[in-house]
Amino acid sequence: MLLVDRKGRRYLFALRPGHTFHTHLGALPHDALIGQPLGSRITAGGHRFLALPPTLADYIQDIPRVTQIIYPKDLGAILMYGDIFPGARVLEAGMGSGALTLALLRAVGPTGTVYAYEVRQEYIPRALQNIQAFYAEPTNLVVREADVYQGIQERNLDRVILDVPEPWQALPHVARALVQGGILLCWLPTVLQVHRLAMALDAHPEFDLVETFEVLQRPWHFGPTSARPVHRMVAHTGFITLARRCAPGKSPRPEQPLTEWEEDEDASR
Repeated sequence: MLLVDRKGRRYLFALRPGHTFHTHLGALPHDALIGQPLGSRITAGGHRFLALPPTLADYIQDIPRVTQIIYPKDLGAILMYGDIFPGARVLEAGMGSGALTLALLRAVGPTGTVYAYEVRQEYIPRALQNIQAFYAEPTNLVVREADVYQGIQERNLDRVILDVPEPWQALPHVARALVQGGILLCWLPTVLQVHRLAMALDAHPEFDLVETFEVLQRPWHFGPTSARPVHRMVAHTGFITLARRCAPGKSPRPEQPLTEWEEDEDASR
């Protein structure tokens, strides 16, 4: 359940009969919420709360973390540009706290499968707790304590998503595991990592159509006499790099337009 107070502060918790949710604004018995229509306004300690089921984005931002998570603004881009479709067989390496796993499970649906590789055994129980709190017991999730740098057990994967520090080490294994035409997507926090990955993809004969971008999120505030961006924005979190596994060879790169400075330099020659 998600509660929103009069100042827009959000509180996320699991409803349990007989339990009580405590805040600095007062105590709210869970039984007062159970059975109420979604979107109800509940009073506790003289304060009113809006009660709603959390979205997946709400839940992901509040999960207990053993590692840095991929935030919803990047998860949306990963699902769209990675073309994660119902029924897909997707491998994720770098399970961490399970945020990306949750998004992938929803996208592939009950007919798809997510294979989650995590090299740190101690991370797996927390990730599974986070996943099972939202999805109960997902039957389409296969978790492996495994190092993607050493190999990929599965074959004929539709998509491979890597959230690991050195994804270039896994490229030979990804090339064998992905179907031809399949998509490799890597999430990396620093541009130096991205540069090394881009050079490795360029050197590998079976990866083509490589592109990298980042997603910036700037909320806006609207009042009766004002409209302005908020003072803080969710700026850089990481880079998303895409590549397709194709028959050996490289497509011609489109000519990049000249910048204004380069055009001036070119005109002066």
